[in-house]
Amino acid sequence: MYLITPETESLIDRAIYEDLSIGDPTTDLLIPPDLQGAATFVSKAEGVLAGIDVGLAVFKRVDPALETKVLLQDGALLRPNSLIAEVSGSVASILKAERTALNFVRRLSGIATATSEYVREVQGNHVRIIDTRKTTPGLRTLEKYAIRAGGGHNHRQNLGDGILIKDNHIEALGKMGLSLGDVIRKAHDNKSHTINVEVEVENLPQVDEALAAGAEILLLDNMDLEDMATAVKMCEGRAITEASGTITLERVRAVAETGVDLISVGALTHSSPALDISLDLAT
Repeated sequence: MYLITPETESLIDRAIYEDLSIGDPTTDLLIPPDLQGAATFVSKAEGVLAGIDVGLAVFKRVDPALETKVLLQDGALLRPNSLIAEVSGSVASILKAERTALNFVRRLSGIATATSEYVREVQGNHVRIIDTRKTTPGLRTLEKYAIRAGGGHNHRQNLGDGILIKDNHIEALGKMGLSLGDVIRKAHDNKSHTINVEVEVENLPQVDEALAAGAEILLLDNMDLEDMATAVKMCEGRAITEASGTITLERVRAVAETGVDLISVGALTHSSPALDISLDLAT
């Protein structure tokens, strides 16, 4: 179950305003205001459900008198024609909320479905599939929730959620004469004791330099499988390893078999297709 927070309510309100800011003349002119009915969320494809509580909250924000009922919880496996949830009451209100509610549920279920495919592909390996900050602006909290619903795990929620020294940080400080090791030591000297230092490395000499400087997590960026396996052995007992860069579903198992601890997949949030889910009005 997803907890509807004030942040989520604000997001729902903005989404409703986007669709209903100047009304719905189609519904207002054609549907009698006293017409009552019911509708059901129905999956049209296989996948993993996420965001149904958010979708139902849309209906309640449009019309608090509407009644909603959850039939399947987030994380449930969907098949074609799976019945997910029901909403009943004013038909006009149901129609006004329909698209906004579906947009949330379809989007989040698509992310959960893609995540579950990656998780399934690496089964048997001691590795976690994690997300990135490559999220839809304004939807990060929901999209990272969908990752968890699909069996994945979250990386940083925002920039304040940990130290991650990337190539551009290294490049910028390199202009000041600092080496990779210097940058890592600078981070250690100035950070809180509760925060780990993660650094992006692209080759084995950088792995060696980062370890010597005390990096606690190494992001192995776009390494080939052989170098990645070597880096994992170098880091054993010294640092956590994260593989990143062009991680496709076809390649992810081979990456997992190098022994990395984490595999980050930006495509889960920036490229997952929406899952086909509809809202069917009872006849």
